[in-house]
Formats: sequence, C-alpha cells, structure tokens
Amino acid sequence: MTKAGHEKLTEELERLKHVERPKNIQDIAEARAHGDLSENAEYHAAKERQGFINSRIKELEAKLASAIIVSSAHQDPSKITFGATVRLVPLDSKDERRYTLVGQEEVDLKEGRISVHSPVGKALIGRSQGETVRIRIPSGEVQYTIAEIRYIGIE
Repeated sequence: MTKAGHEKLTEELERLKHVERPKNIQDIAEARAHGDLSENAEYHAAKERQGFINSRIKELEAKLASAIIVSSAHQDPSKITFGATVRLVPLDSKDERRYTLVGQEEVDLKEGRISVHSPVGKALIGRSQGETVRIRIPSGEVQYTIAEIRYIGIE
C-alpha cells in the first residue's frame, strides 16, 4: 500500500470512529424515544447503519494492521513496479491510457489507479519503457507500447 493510501484508510477509520459512530448512537437514541420499536423504521435503519459502521471499522483496522507501506523512492525508474505511473499507447489507436499501479484498497478507475494484481497490472510489472505488451482482457486482447514510466505523487 502507498503512504497516501494508508493515510486515506486511516482518515476513514478515524471519521467512522469519531464522527459517524457517535452520530449513529445519537440517531438510535432519538429513534428509541419515539416509542414502539417494532414499527419504527428510523430505529431499524439506524441499527442497520450501526452494523455497517462497526463492520467497516473492523475491516479497516485489520487492513491497516497488516498493511505494508511501499515507497517508490528506491525503485528502479526504468522498470515498472508497484507505485509506477505508466503511460500506454495502444498499437491500434491513439487513445493513450495512464495508470498508476497500486494495492487493492487504493484502486480507483476514475483516477487511473489499478491494482498490481489486475490483468493489466500483472502484464506491466517488470516491463520497461518502449516495450510492447499484450494484455488479455475480458473483451479480448490488446497491445500497448509503454511510452513512459514515472514514480511520483504516491508517497
């Protein structure tokens, strides 16, 4: 996991523990004050939310406890490894792609962050700039030329 990814999960954990859970406890107390709990939709919704919050807290605590923060500061800049931002040019078009290889918890396709364990991530690991790589995806196979490798912005 990158340092930024670790910080993001830590912030979410703190928000859940210190903002969301106390607010949820207050919501449950208010719903209880309305009387009959068997037909109280607000109470049931608040209890369901409480279960989600507690579950997510446990999940985040486990992930953060076992996380290893990987720094790209000492990476070989000529090879693609965890944390690399890679610019790819498809052989059959000019629609460039830019991906940053991250851990599973940091994946965000809209931001171009893909898992090192994804088909694209696996195909890129260990490759160098200028190489052509074939990647099997659900819709078939694509070929890209690795146009650029960078290691910035993930510390």
